[in-house]
Amino acid sequence: MSVLLGIFAKLGGIFALLLLVVALLGKILTAAGLLLAAVKLTIVAIFIALIVLIGVAIFVDRSRRRREARDLSHT
Repeated sequence: MSVLLGIFAKLGGIFALLLLVVALLGKILTAAGLLLAAVKLTIVAIFIALIVLIGVAIFVDRSRRRREARDLSHT
């Protein structure tokens, strides 16, 4: 009987370690997924900021050119 309990104890320990590893791998994959999502959102935010800055630069340049053309026509 004690031999059988010893075998079950060893198998139970191995099984518990296996379940622990599986649970930790699941947590690691979840954390990696969250980090990848954060990186993707950062890339999208940078892209949107770049598009907005290009639009602002175009608007400022057009305003400057209109002002210069108006100043030249009044001279």
